[in-house]
Amino acid sequence: MKSKLDPHVKVGSYLLRILFATIHNSGEMVLKDKVCIVTGSNSGIGRETALALAEKGATVVAVVRNKGSGEEACSEIIEVSGNSSVDLMICDLSSMESIRSFVAEFKSKYDRLDVLLNNAGAVISKRQVTNDGFERTIAVNYLAPFLLTHELLSVLKEGTQSRVINLSSGLHKRANLNLDDLQSESSYKSMNVYGSAKLMVVMHTYELARRLKDTGVSVNVVLPGFVATNLGRSSGSRASRVMFGMMKPFQLSPKEGAETSVYVASSPDVEGVTGKCFEKKAETESSEISYDVELQKQLWDATINLLGL
Repeated sequence: MKSKLDPHVKVGSYLLRILFATIHNSGEMVLKDKVCIVTGSNSGIGRETALALAEKGATVVAVVRNKGSGEEACSEIIEVSGNSSVDLMICDLSSMESIRSFVAEFKSKYDRLDVLLNNAGAVISKRQVTNDGFERTIAVNYLAPFLLTHELLSVLKEGTQSRVINLSSGLHKRANLNLDDLQSESSYKSMNVYGSAKLMVVMHTYELARRLKDTGVSVNVVLPGFVATNLGRSSGSRASRVMFGMMKPFQLSPKEGAETSVYVASSPDVEGVTGKCFEKKAETESSEISYDVELQKQLWDATINLLGL
């Protein structure tokens, strides 16, 4: 639905928001003139994160797979934030070709990137293989942010104190890493595979942070908490839907779940901080295995080999 507000009123409202943030939000920087990518911006945590960054004045590149839901989300973000600098771009994160096409399109429009927020995720009830030959849960949750970050490094380095934020899950703490079966060919249980993918995200964060030391690009991981999103419902698993339904009274709202992502993306307190795990807007510990440096390196090498980089 189009806004009925006078354009001058909308612009005035937007400027007032920026002024208010500058005066009152001493713990967070205003993101005017900053370019931020948020994957999975059409729903849940991603949508709330994109909205919050837009309210802080950022140019938000909303990356989604479905154009229709993406257009709806972007219209709402523009309406609520009063910030028209919301750019919808389409990318299927299960496709490595689509990721590379998105990166090429992004680089044709923008010469730098200040914040990359790898938010999108998926739980797949039954094992599926993508057109690239990858197990879909690993492809979307781990290989996609790995490749996307790798391909965007040149524009991230053009920013000033650029930030990469990877979303993981508390389920990573229950997961193990089997380098001999990264694609879950021997057995497949959806939530176990999802947890393993999120463990890989944590380990990749730490390894990449070391590799980007002194480049001006920080890399951190966020645990958003148990959030009411479409993740469980979209898995297609009846057991998952029942479980998520029973736990609904204890779930955080998507807005609450987005708070730590927004904090790590925007707070001056996090400037220069890299290779850390955040939860509830504070540093926290990830699983013991995630700190295994040798395993991080082995995972890196295995992933580079898988992606042919």
